[in-house]
Amino acid sequence: MWWIYALLSAVFAALTAVFAKIGIKQVNSDLATAIRTVVILLVAWAIVLARKELSGMTSLTKWNLTFLILSGLTTGLSWIFYFKALQIGKVSQVAPVDKLSVALTILLSVLFLGEVLTWKTAVGAVLIVAGTVVIIL
Repeated sequence: MWWIYALLSAVFAALTAVFAKIGIKQVNSDLATAIRTVVILLVAWAIVLARKELSGMTSLTKWNLTFLILSGLTTGLSWIFYFKALQIGKVSQVAPVDKLSVALTILLSVLFLGEVLTWKTAVGAVLIVAGTVVIIL
């Protein structure tokens, strides 16, 4: 079941890139990121409230909050740089280079989370890096 959500994520990420490229024409990329963030904020909180999941707030620890805040900060920085890249580059180049994050995530998951690196995952990561290099050059 996880892979269905992952595929849906990929579809919406692709649409995000195309919609963002159209939406940032003659608009400051930071302003565009801020508008997008407000929309995401409203949608996320609407889902939490609609599903009556607000009670989960009481079970959050300082550790949870620290890493969720760090995740939010890094997400924000990622979006700011992504929108800037989209504004001056082609979607067909920016989006695949952005997906280098997949290979970096694999590396970080091994180093910091102790996940096992299988040969399939390693080959996939190497191919992602190779594809990124091809697109950049």
